[in-house]
Amino acid sequence: MTDALGSIDMPERGRSDDDATESKSKKKPRRGGKRGKKGPLARLALFYRQIIAELRKVVWPTRNQLSTYTTVVIVFVVICIGLVTVIDLGIKEVVDYVFA
Repeated sequence: MTDALGSIDMPERGRSDDDATESKSKKKPRRGGKRGKKGPLARLALFYRQIIAELRKVVWPTRNQLSTYTTVVIVFVVICIGLVTVIDLGIKEVVDYVFA
């Protein structure tokens, strides 16, 4: 089946398969647009400029928010340590009872 523009599988009318493959092989390979034309130092400089631009978009927390978040994290870690300690001591007692 073909659509209004013709099939992708079929070569254009009036051209043989050899003509179609020759024209494809004569094309220059692409280097990747603008990035391929720059040297390594220019690409590195562009990379750092993009990093700085992205960091300017970040919404940084205020000192009050930062202290609140830090306190919440420390409390959560202390609770997790306590929970793991209780579970560990419980498992130790069960193992001592079974094997003693």
